[in-house]
Parts: sequence; structure tokens; C-alpha cells
Amino acid sequence: MKQALIERLSLQLTPDEIADDSPLFGTGLGLDSVDALEIAILIELEFDVPVSDDELASFRSINTLVDLVEQRTQAAEVAA
Repeated sequence: MKQALIERLSLQLTPDEIADDSPLFGTGLGLDSVDALEIAILIELEFDVPVSDDELASFRSINTLVDLVEQRTQAAEVAA
């Protein structure tokens, strides 16, 4: 997830420089609302997980992004 974010958002960081629980927005990585949309696109394209507008607010850290992907992937497996 970290590497995908770095590539998608052209961040000048390495995965080791991003803490799993560091805030993505504000004082953390300093991302903004446009970046949130890019993250949603990334999740949809890379992980085949649809993201609703309401879920954009849950993009708080790497951990919350991974949790979202894992929950959606597990739910899709159970439904299949």
C-alpha cells in the first residue's frame, strides 16, 4: 500500500518513512482532498475494491486503508 501511494501521488518518500498509523492528511503526510480521490482510484484499480464517496472520510492512515481493502476483499470472498 505504501509503495502504491508513493507511486500514485509522486511522493518524495520511501515506504520506511511512512508510519503505518501516521495521518495521511493535515500534519501527517500533508495530503489534500484531491489526493483522497487519487487514493480512491488507486484502491479501485490496484485492489479491485470499490470506494464510495462516504468512505473517503475514513482514509486516515495506511492502517485504515489496509483495513478497508482487507474487509472488502474478505467480504467479496465470503459472498462468492
